[in-house]
Amino acid sequence: MGIEHYDISIETDGSGDGVGYFPRVEGRILTVMYAKDGTAPYAATADFTITTEATAQNVWSETDINASKTVCPRQPTHDYQGVASLYAAAGEPVEDYIYAANERVKVVVAQGGDTKVGKFTLIIG
Repeated sequence: MGIEHYDISIETDGSGDGVGYFPRVEGRILTVMYAKDGTAPYAATADFTITTEATAQNVWSETDINASKTVCPRQPTHDYQGVASLYAAAGEPVEDYIYAANERVKVVVAQGGDTKVGKFTLIIG
């Protein structure tokens, strides 16, 4: 499988909220990028919640985003009994990719300001 990227723009409504969907994707979610618009950017109070639509996996959730940003989301792993896998020395979680299984990725923007715009890019590989 190759690496693919998808772009969407989301405009907020009068309440500062907006929702957008990437098309159906399949594979590892490698990167999510937010590009702040140069003309009508979201307010400094903008909150993002990005999830896979069918399996409801959390991809990126953050509040008060006021600048362009790139994240490479990962999820904690577990053993066969559901116990979190940890690095022994520090107790930090062992993380792995988040997989999309032929499903859309949903982006919800809240508190973005009245009629503001932002661009999102999703890289799958």
